[in-house]
Amino acid sequence: MSPAMRPLPRPTDLSRPFWDGCLGGRLLVQRCANCERCFFIPSAFCPHCLDTDYAWVESSGRGHVVTFTVVWRPPTPAFDPPYVVAVIRLEEEYEMFTNIVGAEPDTDLIGAAVRVRFHQESADVALPFFELAAATGRRP
Repeated sequence: MSPAMRPLPRPTDLSRPFWDGCLGGRLLVQRCANCERCFFIPSAFCPHCLDTDYAWVESSGRGHVVTFTVVWRPPTPAFDPPYVVAVIRLEEEYEMFTNIVGAEPDTDLIGAAVRVRFHQESADVALPFFELAAATGRRP
């Protein structure tokens, strides 16, 4: 199967600002008006204080790898193994589950500095992936 046949997200009214941002090359995240913390995945309320007043703000797209794994047996033939899935901690203090592209599967990525990179999957969908920010970019 070609990468174009991979399952794509179906934006909802709640998640549409996130996906529209990705399509425009911007990583958007919700920030609570009450506690001022950022949160992801798109939600109708802040998971920290439960307030429903939030705004979509642009994230730096920079962070570091919290944890990762390498997938050798994908769930469908639409994914080309091996590939790296990871939890990224962004500078704005929220976490995102995503793929790291361009990293060797036998590399220890814990703490590695990463930055967002968007991949156009269709006319309507761009996905946020992450790549290593620098060969030695480790978080202190």
